[in-house]
Amino acid sequence: MAASLLRLTRGTLGRTLNAVSRNAALIPTRCEATATETRPTVRPKDTVTHNQLSQFGEYVAEILPKYVQQVEVTCYNELEVMIHPEGVLPVLTFLRDHSNAQFRNMTDLTAVDVPTRQNRFEIVYNLLSLRFNSRIRVKTYTDELTPVDSAVPVHEAANWYEREVWDMFGVFFANHPDLRRILTDYGFEGHPFRKDFPLSGYVEVRYDDELKRVVAEPVELAQEFRKFDLNSPWEAFPAYREPKDAPKLEAGDKPAK
Repeated sequence: MAASLLRLTRGTLGRTLNAVSRNAALIPTRCEATATETRPTVRPKDTVTHNQLSQFGEYVAEILPKYVQQVEVTCYNELEVMIHPEGVLPVLTFLRDHSNAQFRNMTDLTAVDVPTRQNRFEIVYNLLSLRFNSRIRVKTYTDELTPVDSAVPVHEAANWYEREVWDMFGVFFANHPDLRRILTDYGFEGHPFRKDFPLSGYVEVRYDDELKRVVAEPVELAQEFRKFDLNSPWEAFPAYREPKDAPKLEAGDKPAK
C-alpha cells in the first residue's frame, strides 16, 4: 500500500513539473508575439514584383500604343495604366482575354472629381487576375458633357458601378443597358459627389400626411450656416504662444524699462 502511494505521488509530481516547464517555455513566445504586434506594419520592398509589373506595363504600352498614354508602378507595387477615353473597350478586352493578363474580374469602378482640370473627372477601373494573383488599375478621363463608352460589354459587373458613378458624379456612359440613378431618389437634382455640389443640396424630402407619400421640397434652413473660426486650444497657454516681435530701436535709443 505504501509503495503504491509513493508511485502515485511521484507520478503526480512529475506531471506537475512537466506542465510548469511547458508554461515557462511558452512565456517568452507570448512576449515575443506581443512585441511583434505592437510594431508598425510596413510593406517590404519587393524588387522582383516591381520589375515584373514594370515590364508588363511596358508590354501593354507597346501592344496598344494608340490608347495607352502613361504607365506607372506606385510605391506599393500597384500597376496603373492611363488610357485615352476611346480606348476603354479595347484595353479592357485586351486585359481580359490576353493569356499573359487574364484580368477577368472587375472589383471596382469609381471616379474622382478635380474641378481645376479641363477634364475634371477621372474614371478608375480596378481589375483582378485570379490566374496570376495580380491587380491593375486603369484610368481614363472626361468632362461634364463627353460620354465614356460603357464597360458592360466586357465586364457585366460594371453595370451597377457605372450607374453609381452616373448618380454621384454625373458621368454619362454611352451604350449602357440601363443607366438610371441607383442611390438617390427619383427626381433628385444634381450629383452629390461633385465638388461644386452644395452641402445642403437643392431639395429635401419629407413624408406628407395629407398626400400619404414622400414629397420633395426646396431646402429651407431654419438657421444660416455659421463659420466658427476658433483659436487652437494650445493658444490658451501663454508658454505656447508665439513671441511678440520686439520693437526695433534706432541708433541712440534706449530700450524701455
